[in-house]
This record gives sequence, C-alpha cells and structure tokens, in this order.
Amino acid sequence: MAPLGDSEATGRSGRGVAIAAFVAALLALAAIGAALWQLHAATAGLIIARDRVGEVPVTVFRPAAATTAPVVVIAHGFAGSQQLMQPYAVTLARNGFLVVTFDFPGHGRNASPFVARIEDQERRIAVLKSALDAVTEYALKLPGADGRLALLGHSMAGDVILRAAAARGDQVAANVLLSPYVGEDAPRIEPRDLLIVFGAWEPEMLHQTGRDALQAGVAGAAVETDVTYGDLADGSGRRLVLAPGVEHIGVLYGRAGISAALDWLNQVFGRTGSGFIDSRGSWLGLLFLGIVVLAWPLSRLLPRAATRPLGADLTWRRWWPVALLPAVLTPLILRPLPNDYLPILLGDYLALHFGVYGLLTAVGLWFVNRGRPRTGQRQVLWRGLVIGTRASGAYLTLAIAVPMDQFVTAFLPGAERIVVILGILPGTWAYFAADGWLTRGPGTPRAAPVVTKILFLLSLLGAVVLNLSELFFLIIIVPAILVFFLLYGPIGGWIYRRTRHPLVGGFAIGFAFAWAIGVTFPVVN
Repeated sequence: MAPLGDSEATGRSGRGVAIAAFVAALLALAAIGAALWQLHAATAGLIIARDRVGEVPVTVFRPAAATTAPVVVIAHGFAGSQQLMQPYAVTLARNGFLVVTFDFPGHGRNASPFVARIEDQERRIAVLKSALDAVTEYALKLPGADGRLALLGHSMAGDVILRAAAARGDQVAANVLLSPYVGEDAPRIEPRDLLIVFGAWEPEMLHQTGRDALQAGVAGAAVETDVTYGDLADGSGRRLVLAPGVEHIGVLYGRAGISAALDWLNQVFGRTGSGFIDSRGSWLGLLFLGIVVLAWPLSRLLPRAATRPLGADLTWRRWWPVALLPAVLTPLILRPLPNDYLPILLGDYLALHFGVYGLLTAVGLWFVNRGRPRTGQRQVLWRGLVIGTRASGAYLTLAIAVPMDQFVTAFLPGAERIVVILGILPGTWAYFAADGWLTRGPGTPRAAPVVTKILFLLSLLGAVVLNLSELFFLIIIVPAILVFFLLYGPIGGWIYRRTRHPLVGGFAIGFAFAWAIGVTFPVVN
C-alpha cells in the first residue's frame, strides 16, 4: 500500500480534529443544558420576589404554599452579594422558612458606598448593622412572617450579626455564622442558640476563633466540634461544626454545612421540612466545565493573528529570572506606595499588583531579548489580532458573567462600576499581555503558564504578609483568583494555538479579569 502524501495526511488530520471539535461542542452544550436544568429545578415550588429597602436590594424566598413561618435573614460576607448565599436561602425556603437575602452597601447591586478602610471597625459595623436592621424590620413585616426570627451570615457578616442579635435580645431566636469574622469586643453570651460552621480546610487559627466565640457561653471544658452545649429550648444552645472538604468560600456550597444550619433551625423552631438540600456545587462545576470546553471548538473559528507562533521562546535557564523577579519585587515596590486611586476597596491594590507585576515582566523580557532579531511585527496580522481579541474578550466575559450573576454572585456591573472596570483594565492588561508573551512560543517550557500563575499567587500572599492590617481580606480572595486562573487558563491556550499571537488571549483575559475585580470588590466614596 502506497504511503499517504503530505497533503492527504494533513487533510485527514484536519478532518479528525474537526470531528473532535464537533463532538466536544455537542458534549459541552449537553453539559451546559443539564446543569442549567438542575440549577433552575432547585427553586421549584418557591416564589422569589425582588424588592428594595431604601437603597438596599433584597430578595424574598417563600414557599408557594401560603403558610406562616419563621423568618431567616441571610447576610453575605466581604466582596460577596446576596446571590452568593442562594444555597442556604433556597434550602431553607424549600423547607418552609420565609427567607430574605440582601446586598450590603457597596456590594452587589447596592450603590451606596461601603467604608473606605476595612480596618475602620466602628464605621464598618455602623454601616453593616444599619443595613441589617433595616432589612430585618422589613422581613418581620412580610406577609406570612409569624414573628419568629433567625439571623444567618457569612464571614464579615458574623461580627455584625452577633451585635444585632445581642441588641434585639429574645427577638432573635437563633443565629448561624458561617466562617465568621468575630471582633474581640463582639457579644458572646447574649446571642441565642448560636451555631458556628467553618470549613475543615480553613486554617486552625480560624477554627479557634469559633471555639473562643462559643466558649463564653459554655461552662466547663474547651469547646469540641459536633457537640451541642446548653439547651436550645432556653436559648443557651451552642455548637461548632467543621464542614469537611471545603474552605472559606466552599463552606457556602458544602452539603454538611447547609445540613447543619437547616437542622439547627429546625430544632430551634420545632419544625420538620422537606429535607431538601441545595447541592448546586457539582452542577455549577458541570456548567462552567461545559463553558470552558465549548471554548475549544469556538476558538477554531478565530482568524489567524500571526503568520507563525509568536512568544518569548526562552529556555528554562533564561526564562526563570524573568518569571521569578516580578514575584519578589512587586510586593516590595508597592508596600510604601498609596493604593487608593479607585473608588473600590482592595480591588485597586489588586489592579496595581497586576500592573506592576506585568511591567516588571515586560522589562525582563526586553532585557533577555536584547540583540535578538526583531522580525515579529512583520509577522503580525493586525485584522486577525483585533477581531480575535474582541471575540475572545466577549466570550470570556459574557459566557462567564451571565451564569455567574444568576447562580453564584453579582457579576453584571451597574453604572457605578463601569469607571472602576476601566481604571483596573490597564493593570490587568499589562499583566496578562506580558505573561502571555512570557509563557508562549515554540521553545517555551510547557509548564510555564502554570508556574507563572503560582508565582503570582505567592507574590500576592507576600504582599498581604507585608501589610496585613490593610490587605488581610485579600487572603479570602486568593481562592477565587485561582478559580479564574483555572477557568481562563485552558481557553487562553486554545486561543493562542489558533491565533498564534499571545496578545489575543492576553488582552481578552485581561479584560475578563478587570471585569471580575470591578464587579466583586466593594464600592466606596
């Protein structure tokens, strides 16, 4: 049998890839469809209504059956939104509770400003408690509210819930705190029937803050996990739960934590519900996996942006200094500099970190490439570069933003956040453009994109250590940045292999990151 000619072999190979892309698209669309079906099915039998209490956006979840029920007011944490609390809201409502979620000032779709400095505890507590009190009064007056009340909150909300519960006395029958931040002067004894849930993967020192918060209301030995102290009947109940397999954000999706909260409130109010638990975590994973996989066949539709693959094309020995030095120098450079150039809390520092890191990477690339032939510009296809960047940026933002906004957290920007996104954009563009060039090219180590992202996260943690008082809350954002790196990383690789130009994916991912930062962090004056 005669061997295949080059053109025939190439043709068969191209057809094989086309068939694989078609199958991948079908599987991705099937995964997206199945996930959306299940996510929408979780709210079956509920009436969900949106309203405002002054400037505070609220959402009411109630069972379709017209019955009276206890009210549960749910508060989100720092850089969160009411959408982030949906697993608990849907679970409790499906089990017969009347549930109200809301956005704190500066968060989600609440355009009122948050505090300019997170360490300004007095002002922060006043702003948060004012919103919580207003929503609580609103919730107690809802049709179907039977006068009984519970408060549930995550992270930053834990501290203000303890204070609000102590101020209201017996009016608050139960309190559930999820991975709470608890100030040293927050009430410990007064809040009734207190359940604290931490993720088992959170640091032990945070678990200890939960033990300390409960210890004041527990006589005798040190507080242990999964043990109920006191008596729920008289309001002295206390319990600490470590939800397995989750951390600070994952605790909002872990089945164990949601079950513990439902069981606690059922005991306090003497109720038995349907037993339904909102287990959306796996369906969200399938949804975003489908969105990522779908990007591969779609990337094959992009035009070429270069006649041959461009990039740094460095060996490991020359590559390492360029990758490592920005990780070390960026926290040191930014430590003494002001970082409040945008009306957004901590997001402006993150944008600066991206920007300085990217500029240092670009300088390193220039230094190691001195004297090399500059033929790259003659190989650029400018029309392909522009079209590819626009198309990729649109997919990376909208395909992620719409489901994120509906099922995860507020992700579609209000008018007040457009300027913020534009202010963040130069920093993220600088980083992802430089990083894209550093990690691409025929001779560049295959592990380069993964290594540079690890170095960036370590650099960010280093910045937090150097300025713990102002940047502490960035620690809880690091897992979210890691998730976005994992989402956008494969897509960036497919975009590069199709367009052959690192800046197409770099600019597109930079825009997506600017969007994510701009819609997530609290808006301030």
